[in-house]
Amino acid sequence: MGCGNTFFTLLVTFSIALITYNIIISANAPLKQELPGPSRSSSSSSRISVDPVIKMPVDRSGRGSGPSSKRRLFHTAVTASDSVYNTWQCRVMYYWFKKFKDRPNSDMGGFTRILHSGKSDKHMDEIPTFVAQPLPSGLDQGYIVLNRPWAFVQWLEQADIKEDYILMSEPDHIIVKPIPNLSKDGFGAAFPFFYIEPKKYESVLRKYFPEDKGPITNIDPIGNSPVIVGKEALKKIAPTWMNVSLAMKKDPETDKAFGWVLEMYAYAVASAWHGVGNILYKDFMIQPPWDTEVGTKLIIHYTYGCDYNMKGELTYGKIGEWRFDKRSYDNIAPPRNLPPPPHGVPESVVTLVKMVNEATANIPNWGS
Repeated sequence: MGCGNTFFTLLVTFSIALITYNIIISANAPLKQELPGPSRSSSSSSRISVDPVIKMPVDRSGRGSGPSSKRRLFHTAVTASDSVYNTWQCRVMYYWFKKFKDRPNSDMGGFTRILHSGKSDKHMDEIPTFVAQPLPSGLDQGYIVLNRPWAFVQWLEQADIKEDYILMSEPDHIIVKPIPNLSKDGFGAAFPFFYIEPKKYESVLRKYFPEDKGPITNIDPIGNSPVIVGKEALKKIAPTWMNVSLAMKKDPETDKAFGWVLEMYAYAVASAWHGVGNILYKDFMIQPPWDTEVGTKLIIHYTYGCDYNMKGELTYGKIGEWRFDKRSYDNIAPPRNLPPPPHGVPESVVTLVKMVNEATANIPNWGS
């Protein structure tokens, strides 16, 4: 028991040392030379004009077309455990990735499931997979999401990634349209989350983002997913993201303040630390049942349960007569041919169920 405690203490100490190392390196590195584009600390004379609504560079917001345009492919990476719950979601996600990968307007390149269980599983031949090691036992303190940044660090160090950009996605994402490379001029592209509020938690975040790094508004209201970011930029961000996540989890005040979104705040801090701003792209994804229309959106994120009565009325907080909730399938994959929602249920939920059903109908050996 004493050895275990000593090891844990040494590991945490090492993590804090790595944060300090990252801080020293970041503070002294010529970021404007190394990062693929301007940082927010650039002088006003070189600053890009940015749309205040979505933070997209105004005069470079159009997608290139014609023979002189070069595709900027990104590699899609999804971190997952080997649980039944994560596995069936990854299989559905990869099915739709393949459907849209080569369609017009797509900049989708390769795909990797980063499996942080430390061992192979039976779906290695179905889904391109990199096996990462999990954090040492106990270090995540029951917060399994801390394995995500550590898995990315390993993948970025060890894998041969052909593309110059990375899309960080999640198992419970369904791609509904071909995804273009939304990043521009050194900016990442990210979905803004209403519950990530850096200004509200400035006193807490200043432990990890000191005042000499700039205003707290440099921290974007994002998590690590969905984000499209330059590969070289992510190689700098990922170790900081990992170490800030561990430090935040170790600090009781921070852990209490951020709860289950702690790792999201850690990514936002790490991105800002390395001078990588983000285009806040609201059309990146929708989250049923709150978002009701698919429209021009690119991803459905089915993180919330969808509960309705047979009149098509939402009964959120109460199990509905009709429901689709991913948590109903934590130990077993959903069956093929899920019953369709009642008449009157929003388009987003109808589309979600149709897409799950199409995937399960066409994936070989579904449920095994």
